[in-house]
Amino acid sequence: MTSNIVLIIFITSLATYLSRFLGVVSSEKIKENSKLFKWFNCLAYSTLAALIARIIFFPSGALSETDYLIRFIVIFISILIFYFTKKNLVYPTILSAIMLSLLNSFLG
Repeated sequence: MTSNIVLIIFITSLATYLSRFLGVVSSEKIKENSKLFKWFNCLAYSTLAALIARIIFFPSGALSETDYLIRFIVIFISILIFYFTKKNLVYPTILSAIMLSLLNSFLG
């Protein structure tokens, strides 16, 4: 059993780092203003937006026990914090987890 786990970790690590290595090698040839780069950028942002929307509207696990109002309050305040901290992602990420747990404890 242990050898299977080590083999699985090795294979997944190889796949992860191989794709990253190929990304680094091929990134020299991609121009930031090219249509292909912009398309991948849009694809990444749309995937992220879809995942966030899924978490908000169709949550699973412990988040599904939280009211919609609490989730929307946390999102709204997190967006405000994001813009007030000059688009820093660290503060709203940490504070959103704290706000969600506090609001869920007191209002939920």
